[in-house]
Order: sequence, then structure tokens, then C-alpha cells
Amino acid sequence: MLDVTDATFDAEVLGSEIPVVVDFWAPWCGPCRMVAPVLEELSKTYDGRVKIVKVNADENPRLTGDYGVVSIPTLNIYAGGELVQSTIGARPKAAIAEQIEGVLATA
Repeated sequence: MLDVTDATFDAEVLGSEIPVVVDFWAPWCGPCRMVAPVLEELSKTYDGRVKIVKVNADENPRLTGDYGVVSIPTLNIYAGGELVQSTIGARPKAAIAEQIEGVLATA
């Protein structure tokens, strides 16, 4: 999974040809550490169809502020350069996969 920053977000996420799941996280966040291996698995499952990236919320305050991230983990899904879905909190793999499938069906 790719680490995205304030400097690379526009190119990697908004300019992506495929949908992108952005995980806003921080190293001190317990639920974030629970979601990380799930997202790693899903990145392999959806390789080539969906990009899954991480944004360290502490190190990228512009993005965190621009997208109104007040609680982590926050998973934002972007398609065609637009935010299409946002979920706050740790979710099971099946729930995240269902969200991804829903975005793929409409993308």
C-alpha cells in the first residue's frame, strides 16, 4: 500500500484512473492498526481495479483539514477525482469489500 502525502495526494488519488480507497490513520491509533492488515489483503484482492493508499493524519494536516477528518481511522473512497464515500471507524473486511464493490459497480 502506498503512503500518500499532502504533496502527492492530487496525483495519486484525485488523478487516478481507478477508484482509490484512502485510509486516514496514525501510528498511535489502535483501531487503525486493526484495519491495516485488512486493507493490505484487500489491496491484493482488488489489485489493478482499486488503489488503496494510506495518509498519516498527523503528518498531513492539510489533507486532514481539507476532508474534515476528525476521527480515525477514516476511509474515504474517491472515483473520478471525487469523494464518493466516507466511513469512520474500524470495519470488518466484508463491510469494506462491500463498499468497494458498490463503488466499482457505479464507476
